[in-house]
Amino acid sequence: MLFKSADDKSKRLRLLESPQASPHIDARQRNWLAEELTRQQRGLHGERDAAFHLDSLLRDGANTALLHDLRFVVDDEVAQIDHLVFNRLFDFILIETKCYNGHVLVNEHGEFSVRYGNGKLFGVPSPLAQSERHARVLAKLLERLGITGRLGTQPRFHHLVLLHPKAIITRPAPERFDTRNVIKADQFPEWRERWVDSASATTAMSSLLNIRGRDTLKDWAELLIQAHHPTDLLALPDFMRPGAPSAPAPQAHAEMTDAPPKRLICATCGSKISFAEGKFCWSKPERFGGLQYCREHQGKSDPASTPVRR
Repeated sequence: MLFKSADDKSKRLRLLESPQASPHIDARQRNWLAEELTRQQRGLHGERDAAFHLDSLLRDGANTALLHDLRFVVDDEVAQIDHLVFNRLFDFILIETKCYNGHVLVNEHGEFSVRYGNGKLFGVPSPLAQSERHARVLAKLLERLGITGRLGTQPRFHHLVLLHPKAIITRPAPERFDTRNVIKADQFPEWRERWVDSASATTAMSSLLNIRGRDTLKDWAELLIQAHHPTDLLALPDFMRPGAPSAPAPQAHAEMTDAPPKRLICATCGSKISFAEGKFCWSKPERFGGLQYCREHQGKSDPASTPVRR
């Protein structure tokens, strides 16, 4: 059953699109905005495509919970899980969606790389290793939330990577490195059928003893949704601050370490502000203390100055 859809990212896309034509940003900032916008759009496209295939199979299933777009923070560790599937038998499938715009290659050491249309080969982080790190964070969270098997058993984590249906994948020999859990998104129904058959054959008796009720499944889903910490859609990296040096001196870096995050939100009233207003404030740290204000509260912060217009 579908319990959580992906968060709405439209605000983030608008934030990245709106200032690109602004004369108030430099070339480095403009390039970052364009690259980040492309990355966000590509990622969203891949996640939506994967969600379509997952939803079509699991949306109405009474014995399985499906949650999209989760972000957990435990002991300063962050796990950002594209899709999470779990069942009444305490199996958790962590699904990573990757929308590589090229030919995906996996070698015998489990290393991933992508060859793009220009022929260049680039190494990319292993999504399987990434998912395993997320599982360690999730395990801590489950324990703290009191989500346990009936017999106090530990959750069984499974990792799956979904690629675009049109992706080309070059794999090593199965005995050198197992890539059965790296598939195209439209192959998920077949993968799940094989996984269910395999799990049933190896854990039939213990699973029956460990099974939980459907109400418990719903309770677990609600607890995980409450623990979700959405990404700050208005956050900007520090180098987007106007005038930031490419290699700051040690003393300046130390001062910036504890600086507040750059967000297009007025520090006084909490209203959304324009990029030009934020840049105006950040360019005058001696006046605004590294914070940002709307036009009205810029004036109240320093009555002698004229606030920037939107």
